[in-house]
Amino acid sequence: MQGDEEEVEQIRQGLAAVRATGAELGRAYVLAWLAETYGKMGRTEEGLSLVAEGLETVNLNEGRVHEAELHRLKGQLTLQSQASPRQVKTSQDKSEVASPQHPASSTQAEAEAEACFQRALDLARRQSAKALELRTAMSLSRLWQQQGKKDDARQMLAEIYGWFTEGFDTADLQEAKVLLEELKH
Repeated sequence: MQGDEEEVEQIRQGLAAVRATGAELGRAYVLAWLAETYGKMGRTEEGLSLVAEGLETVNLNEGRVHEAELHRLKGQLTLQSQASPRQVKTSQDKSEVASPQHPASSTQAEAEAEACFQRALDLARRQSAKALELRTAMSLSRLWQQQGKKDDARQMLAEIYGWFTEGFDTADLQEAKVLLEELKH
């Protein structure tokens, strides 16, 4: 995913095709994908709107397979929408997005994002979805790293990373390894 207008158009076409079939489970996945793409483009409000639609879809249809990822994205986009003037890395692409904000809204956004990440972790664990658990742990670890909770972040991420015995050439596991190294210092 590059996060450009061409990609958005392709995803929107896919979403229209999913809607035409009436398949609700596929719809939540495509909404999450589009929300993440909007986040990469700095269009966080549109991304948050799509996450809300995706969560509504899983709540109406009890297709919970994408619920953890939607909560993770909600947390990520919440942080991104309230990013302080310093640069903030997103969990997926390490791109940097900056926007002005008030200090109080930063604390509130961090608390809301942390709650989203904790909810996503809980859901991923209940579903035994280790890949989603890892992605969410990375998002939460980055937040904790910014808050000065490096030891907690490293411990949580190391426990989840240690579960994996293969697939170390995947982007998520490579990113987790780099983040674990960062958290050691």
